[in-house]
This record gives sequence, structure tokens and C-alpha cells, in this order.
Amino acid sequence: MKRILEIGTSNGYSTLWLADAAQATGGHVESLDIDPRRSEQATENLARAGLEHLTTCRTASAAQALTEYPDGAWDLIFLDAERSEYAGYWSNLRRVMARGGAIAVDNAISHAPDLTPLNHLLDHDARLTTVRVPIGDGQIGRAHV
Repeated sequence: MKRILEIGTSNGYSTLWLADAAQATGGHVESLDIDPRRSEQATENLARAGLEHLTTCRTASAAQALTEYPDGAWDLIFLDAERSEYAGYWSNLRRVMARGGAIAVDNAISHAPDLTPLNHLLDHDARLTTVRVPIGDGQIGRAHV
């Protein structure tokens, strides 16, 4: 997957892993966070790791940024932000996910109740397949079929 969107940069820990994967595929990561201090910290961490050329850290709300992307813009979308907001992102998440793309949701097991509204939407979308991966705090992978 070449076009990767991360929602919830924080200090860039996951961004480092995503950038490493992007390097292997010739891809690029765009990461969104609403806190400019976190975006700056992540940018510094990525530079120290030598991965800054594979990433763009934007200080922007996910809700706004998602409206700006064209249809099918992202091969992989990684959600690691305010879980209560995910269901509100759904129509644009679905729109910007490329055919054959995937959405990965962090903390899917440890914070399952917070994901109930999103899971309801995802479970009722026949165009997607779902898998829950019981590693760490859990991941949910959604792929467009």
C-alpha cells in the first residue's frame, strides 16, 4: 500500500512504523493531528529516524481534512485518535478509501465500547470484510472488496 493516511499522529510512534512500511513499498504517509506541538514532535522524531522524506505531518482536524481529499485517495487509513469521532468520519473515510484499500483501527479490543457506533456502520456495509486481530490492545482491519 503506497498511499497511507494516519489519523492521530501524537508523537509519531505509529507514524515511524507506517513510514518504514511506506519506504518498503515506495509509498508516502500523511499524518493528521489537531495539536501543533504533537505534529512538531512527530516531525522531529521522523527526522531523527531518517524517515521525514516519506511523511507529511499536518496539523488539521481529521473531519476537515477528510472533506478535502479526492475519492479513493488512500490505500490504507490508520485510525488512532479520538474513537468517539470515528463514526462521524465514516462517510468521508469510506469515500477516500481506495478500492482494495483498508482501514485499520487501533485499540479495537481494549476500547471496544468506544467503537460501537463505528462498528455498527462497518458491520452493515456489505462492501467491506472485517477481521479483528487480538494482538496488544487489538486491531480491526476493514477492506473494501
